[in-house]
Amino acid sequence: MNWLERKILAHMQIRLGPMRVGPHGLLQPVADAIKLLLKEDILPSEADPLVFWLAPLLVVWTAFTVFIVVPFGPTHAVTDMNIGVLFMLGVSSLSVLGVVTAGWASNSHYPLIGALRSSAQMVSYEIAMGLAVVSAVLMSSLNAEGTGTLSMIGLVQAQEAQQTWFIFKFFPLGLIAFFVFAVAMVAETNRAPFDLPEAESELTAGFHTEYSGFRWSLFFLAEYSAMIAVS
Repeated sequence: MNWLERKILAHMQIRLGPMRVGPHGLLQPVADAIKLLLKEDILPSEADPLVFWLAPLLVVWTAFTVFIVVPFGPTHAVTDMNIGVLFMLGVSSLSVLGVVTAGWASNSHYPLIGALRSSAQMVSYEIAMGLAVVSAVLMSSLNAEGTGTLSMIGLVQAQEAQQTWFIFKFFPLGLIAFFVFAVAMVAETNRAPFDLPEAESELTAGFHTEYSGFRWSLFFLAEYSAMIAVS
């Protein structure tokens, strides 16, 4: 995913992107991972050591916990919670705590500004994302019993029972809800054009400016896993 993003952005900007490691730069993400693992892990002298160390772990933990309720198949989910949607929205929004603690623990102006921007953005788009998902929950109640479900597997089964993908339900309302969710999803994961928290032009790198090596890579691992989860 990282390679694809870099190559597509490069071609959009009329340049080549990663080319040197492997055929057409395919092994660049592997080289980056090795480089980050071997790089020195620097702790700023004025940073809060414990919080600085815990922040990336908190972000990764929330990003991966979301996958507990994601159904990869009819029986391929860690657990089928009856509040799966609520669990997913709640846990994914907890990652902002890791971002804020990372910015605060660095004891630097740029990371703190980036962390505050990120928290404001996440809180803003969480509402739109939640309401878009609620529309799918309401559509799942269109059955003989008239009861909806918050279970992720239940939502898939409801679409199967109704023989309609909820995007095309009550056209164009389902499509609008999907569009709102898609926009909120991009904003939640801090991808362009909603990458204000990581604005290189004015904040150097945002909330993880002071991080290096393995801890820095944990933030990006969490970010890409969150992108897969919301997708």
